[in-house]
Amino acid sequence: MKLDPLSLRLFVRVVEDGTIASVAAREHIASAAISRRLSELEDALGTQLLVRTNKGITPTAAGINLTVMARDVLDDLQNIVTRMKEYSAGHRGLVRLLVNISTVSTFIPPLVKSFLDRYPDVQLRLMERDSLSITEGIAENLADIGVFTRLPHSADIEVYPFRGDELKVLVRSDHPLAELESVTFAEALDYEHVVLRTGTHLRLQMLTAAGQAGKSLRSKVEVASYDALCKMVECGVGIGVLPAGIVGIYTLPGMRTLSLDEAWASRELSVCVRRLDALSPAARIFFDHLRAGC
Repeated sequence: MKLDPLSLRLFVRVVEDGTIASVAAREHIASAAISRRLSELEDALGTQLLVRTNKGITPTAAGINLTVMARDVLDDLQNIVTRMKEYSAGHRGLVRLLVNISTVSTFIPPLVKSFLDRYPDVQLRLMERDSLSITEGIAENLADIGVFTRLPHSADIEVYPFRGDELKVLVRSDHPLAELESVTFAEALDYEHVVLRTGTHLRLQMLTAAGQAGKSLRSKVEVASYDALCKMVECGVGIGVLPAGIVGIYTLPGMRTLSLDEAWASRELSVCVRRLDALSPAARIFFDHLRAGC
């Protein structure tokens, strides 16, 4: 047996109004058609639902019970429509993000907060990866959107500008370099470094620059976060190279930040997707939110 939502809705309205004529006028349906639907509903359920008199229509005990249940069913059906419209409009859904350590520590948190303030029913699943893995992950559909430090890659993806960033050198105030305003990387290589874990784009940049300078990157300590890097520098373990956006977040008293006098110190952060026109509505809204300030 199949229950027709329209028949249930008409039944509830007839019970509420007490007459078929008033419902017919409001719904623009012939009274005879409504009466037929009500009779078919009673036949389908095998019980009398309404008592018809010259004073109007009143529900039987079964009709009262059906009215309560029908309202719940109709509300559920309307909620389905509303919820699906929210998905189609991008106001509800899941957005998967791959983000590198630099952006997840600086630009991304306030953008996530402002987005969720506006779209609280969208879920963001954020995973940190190194920049090269981000390009590969987006190409393999492991996530919808990636934010990475732009670098040569072979992934079949679309790349868009996001932000610019500058690399700085962090030293203790009693370090020999602390009296300088800027330093070349070759000069910095004369000292012990605290470095990020293997696989990060910054680590690759530093190793490449060291090779070009004909020197080695001296390091006894490798860390997984900029927070740990700053604390190691504070303790005198070594000096550190990090994005300018990190400096104001993690630096502690007794340290100085020097400009890194190298062309590669200016870095471009980018947003990537497999295909912009293939993003889900929620992912497209988040993509536009990321790039709104570009």
